[in-house]
Amino acid sequence: MTRAAVLPAVGAPLRLAEIDLPDPGPGQVRVRLAAAGVCHSDLSLSNGTLRQPVPAVLGHEGSGTVSAVGEGVTTVAPGDRVVLNWAPSCGACHYCGLGEPWLCADAGTAATVPYAKLTDGGDELYPGLGTAAFAEETVVPARAVLPLPDGVPLADAALLGCAVLTGYGAVHHSAAVRPGESVAVFGVGGVGLAVLQAARIAGAGTVVAVDVSPEKEELARASGATEFLLSGEDTAKRIRSLTGGHGADVAIECVGRAETIRTAWSATRRGGRTTVVGIGGKDQQVSFSALELFYFGRTLSGCVYGNSDPARDLPVLAEHIRAGRLDLSAMVTGRIGLDGIPEAFDAMVGGRGGRALVMF
Repeated sequence: MTRAAVLPAVGAPLRLAEIDLPDPGPGQVRVRLAAAGVCHSDLSLSNGTLRQPVPAVLGHEGSGTVSAVGEGVTTVAPGDRVVLNWAPSCGACHYCGLGEPWLCADAGTAATVPYAKLTDGGDELYPGLGTAAFAEETVVPARAVLPLPDGVPLADAALLGCAVLTGYGAVHHSAAVRPGESVAVFGVGGVGLAVLQAARIAGAGTVVAVDVSPEKEELARASGATEFLLSGEDTAKRIRSLTGGHGADVAIECVGRAETIRTAWSATRRGGRTTVVGIGGKDQQVSFSALELFYFGRTLSGCVYGNSDPARDLPVLAEHIRAGRLDLSAMVTGRIGLDGIPEAFDAMVGGRGGRALVMF
């Protein structure tokens, strides 16, 4: 039996329960979790903003040790340290063929197939985003685990599975920040903190962090922000004043709200780039006039998983960690147990703290 945090229904509170986890089948891997990050996407799955069959075990940002492998698995072996990959590419679909594995058409397949059962009652359970990291152990497809390079602490490595790959990729792949460019970062949560560190690694000049909570300033500056602003009606104007009156070369939105996306766009200079990382609901509608789209010549782009190829990017991130350029522990503002996840959800809703890490 395995202890897990179970979402019984969309909108219902999580409850701790024992689950029966099967042995890994052909092409599968069983992983004993060391840690799992509590991501805003987990909250979005629990409240229905993102679709997820239920009952389910959420959690998709995890790291651990392989405890068993199924028939035909040759990429990892028992005892290997790994990071979970919640969006594993199939390598065969149209998007993978275009070299865009972050858009893989089959990446979400595992989330729709039951993977375990409740010990009490035998109800089938679905794995949140195909990984089910809010549990002591999980079983995933072999392509959903990435070997963890040496020199990276196993527990903190959980952040590599979502926040860091997303934040680093938003800066280096989607926005392609160049040395000396100004960057405005909206939202200083787990992903926002990763974006700030990635901007520093990219050699950005002025880096403006924007958040609704004044308590985030210390976190933001420690991660690379040179300026910190409390979000308000004149945020775009204040960012322009900090960037020579032109606006930021790059704005990266990590909140997923229509108002924030619109502000990020308005804070970007003429000809600049606005990248949207935050996941908003379908009711969040953003409006632009045809004239301003022409006149400002800005680029507005979505960003899925940082437009990253985890197999390619994980070794690069590990080198930044070993060299001291990327500090995973600086992003963690709480280390909790499974029973602390609801409180971590509340903190995200209230705009408090960075990343909470479930420790096993």
